[in-house]
Amino acid sequence: MTIRVLLADDQALLRGTFRMLVDSAPDMEVVAEAATGREAVALTRSHRADLVLMDIRMPDLDGLAATRMISEDEDLAGVRVLVLTTFENDEYVAEALRAGASGFLGKGINPDELLDAIRVVAAGDSLLSPTATKSLIARFLAQPAPPGRTPSPQLAALTPREREVVALVAAGLSNDEIAERLFVTPLTAKTHANRAMTKLGARDRAQLVVIAYRTGLARPDAL
Repeated sequence: MTIRVLLADDQALLRGTFRMLVDSAPDMEVVAEAATGREAVALTRSHRADLVLMDIRMPDLDGLAATRMISEDEDLAGVRVLVLTTFENDEYVAEALRAGASGFLGKGINPDELLDAIRVVAAGDSLLSPTATKSLIARFLAQPAPPGRTPSPQLAALTPREREVVALVAAGLSNDEIAERLFVTPLTAKTHANRAMTKLGARDRAQLVVIAYRTGLARPDAL
């Protein structure tokens, strides 16, 4: 199946570079290009893209607001947003996840990594660059824990193994790393993570990280 990609970036030169790269892959194609966030939302609707490669800083409507509009539109359910930006700071990472992005990468990644990221996110998984993951965790580290915080009732639905996997996901570990840590296969690690996402109502792995900290399952002092 061909992955239909929409490019959203206000720099025409970058869009042209991304188009050549994406179109060079046999399993994906660029269906439209947007220079503003508002164009990105409109073109996503009209071209039924599977994935939007979204820049953050754009005129008219920025990438974060555009991501939120796409993720909240019931008619666009299933469309994934992969944020690709020069600015991997903690504020942007947190805002992108809250807006509904399924991935967050820096523009410094190599071409093969970008194509792999598109495949991962389009398949329904989420992806955060190491810098973005560390940035997100650092943001929680900087926030004082509420006094007397108790674990969320949501967590009662998780098995002990699922809790363990979610905590490791929140620490930034990949399926392969979790598998090595717990002495299971990567597929088993992914299965536990997916089941936890279903039980917690997480849209994807990125949102699972946020939920893990909000519910108290992931503790900054354990990192």
